[in-house]
Amino acid sequence: MPRRKRRRNIGFTASASYYKPAGIPIRACVDVTIGEDEMEALRLADLEGLYHEDAAARMDVSRQTFGRIIASARQKIADALINGKAIKIETGDSVENDR
Repeated sequence: MPRRKRRRNIGFTASASYYKPAGIPIRACVDVTIGEDEMEALRLADLEGLYHEDAAARMDVSRQTFGRIIASARQKIADALINGKAIKIETGDSVENDR
């Protein structure tokens, strides 16, 4: 039996929960779901420019776990952009933290 997923520190709340390509009706869009932890990893690594080790400490996860989270997030974003899919931001089991 796998271990329970550890709660991660999330330092922001997304202002939107859904993005879609222009010119494609919502009913025709295929969704790619991005978790709250993946959005936080993107924010810390790509927007704030933190090294993985520093970003992992902010999220209270190991550097290796942070690497897996950011790789998953980047793959999903690339899939959505290249294949014209919508991006749905999902909220989950995390700890809201104002750092």
